[in-house]
Amino acid sequence: MSEKTKIRFTVAYDGTGFCGWQKQKQEGQISVAHVVEQALEKVFNEKITLFASGRTDAGVHALNQVCHFSTHRKIDPAKKWDLCWALNSQLPPSIVAKKAWIAPEDFHATLSATHKTYRYLIVNRPRPSAHLNRYAEWVRKPLNIEHLQESSKFLLGKHDFKSFQSVGTPILTTVREIYQADWEWRRPDVLQFTITGSGFLKQMVRNIVGTSLMLEQKGMNPVKMQEILQAEDRKKAGPSAPAQGLYLMRVFYPQDLDNRCLEL
Repeated sequence: MSEKTKIRFTVAYDGTGFCGWQKQKQEGQISVAHVVEQALEKVFNEKITLFASGRTDAGVHALNQVCHFSTHRKIDPAKKWDLCWALNSQLPPSIVAKKAWIAPEDFHATLSATHKTYRYLIVNRPRPSAHLNRYAEWVRKPLNIEHLQESSKFLLGKHDFKSFQSVGTPILTTVREIYQADWEWRRPDVLQFTITGSGFLKQMVRNIVGTSLMLEQKGMNPVKMQEILQAEDRKKAGPSAPAQGLYLMRVFYPQDLDNRCLEL
């Protein structure tokens, strides 16, 4: 059996209209992974098994989803083959391959990831946006950013985030570590929430955003966030924020692995 080459690449996508990243068994459900895998098979003319840093739900977007696959094709990094250009010729405009590398054998898009950054966008003004309705949540009443920031402080550090986990695939532990949880005005009527952590449970970021907005809108003490966290009960938290406002921004890997990836 011939030796395979492992390829790492980043992909951006508009999640609107897709059932999420992961392939689904239901007929008529089109996933981002399925479309990317099909495009790769056309480019490489072989069966491809695609791995990603993690799943994103239906309607969620990504700026830098990290993937890898292995191919029988011999690739010379010195020739600087533009794999992304070839791949993009087979992809719809809503999915774009950005950068590609030859990766070392021990690189794995899912297992090697150390932490991730997500961002959530909210249009905060009396009227919704006709152009941003697929890319942000709309909140009509003015939001108090100081309140949102204060409640988010309780998320920092290592905690059991069971209160913010939606029902899904069984996992070994609901403990995660959050390094950053910041609210800021991106422009006068657009608010953004940026969160970086060791990993995220199913719909965890959307549940945190929904809970933060609930506390602010009901005028509850920001310390309530800590009480909800400590309760380890999803019923104690707020509703899940809509999918369209969420973006996977960046996936981090050990510096050693990054250094051993050869850019194509």
